[in-house]
Amino acid sequence: MPETIGFIGLGLMGRPMATNLVKAGYPLVVHSRSVQPVDALVALGAKRAESPADVARQVTRVITMVPDSPDVEQVLEGDNGVFSALQRGTIIIDNSSIAPGVARRLAAKAKSLGAQMLDAPVSGGEIGAVSGTLSIMVGGDADAFEKVKPILDVMGNPEKVVRIGDAGAGQLCKVCNQMVIAGTLGVVAEAFALAKKSGIDAERMREALLGGFAASRVLEVHGERILKGNFKPGFKTKLFAKDLKIASATLGEYQVAGPILAVAQQEINARMAAGAAEEDYSGMAKVVLELARLD
Repeated sequence: MPETIGFIGLGLMGRPMATNLVKAGYPLVVHSRSVQPVDALVALGAKRAESPADVARQVTRVITMVPDSPDVEQVLEGDNGVFSALQRGTIIIDNSSIAPGVARRLAAKAKSLGAQMLDAPVSGGEIGAVSGTLSIMVGGDADAFEKVKPILDVMGNPEKVVRIGDAGAGQLCKVCNQMVIAGTLGVVAEAFALAKKSGIDAERMREALLGGFAASRVLEVHGERILKGNFKPGFKTKLFAKDLKIASATLGEYQVAGPILAVAQQEINARMAAGAAEEDYSGMAKVVLELARLD
């Protein structure tokens, strides 16, 4: 029988990820701040836990999927946190996107308690979480990674579940991922604005670009969102804003210039100021369209 997994954090991404584990036959013990997604997982056969510590008492494989660094710290180190009831030999998989330095510190603390922790942020949005095709970039011990790779393969595309390096490397890779998305999304928005302002068919322009060297997942998925004006969240603006803050701080830590990131960050800040925190982050294209007086 598959090993029992603890899953903490059943939000927009966590709930479908946990659901895929249940469908794959893994017994699950679940906990989340909101009752409704816990009830939904219990209805599928999962067991309810009253706290992160309650999860840790029952399993030696713990997955966390929460919004930000302080949330991961609270789940692990807070009152009734995972660390307070951690069993020796436990492997913690943090699928959240957090600061690399925080990931390294928590991994060191887990090791001091006789456990291991992998930072394993994901990319692919809600679409990837539902379909089980996420890219998962992992930092941490190689042996621990091999032990839990079958679990990660259920939530992600096995060919895109990649160990990047030691603790923190997964989060550094996620920083790079978000930088590339931000820069690409910004210039895709500018291309759409130019097409619309010049009078050419933006939909046909997108089709042509998708057939050439300019093709990208951003142009494919978010280009369609821009055309349809559909900004229902697959990944919320407020979370992308958080990720870009982490990226900016990480660039500063390593003394790497980030002028393109800076522009994208200001566009996301403008969306936050416009009250779009709960919309999909691809809505940053609206900033460019508004500046061109097209929206």
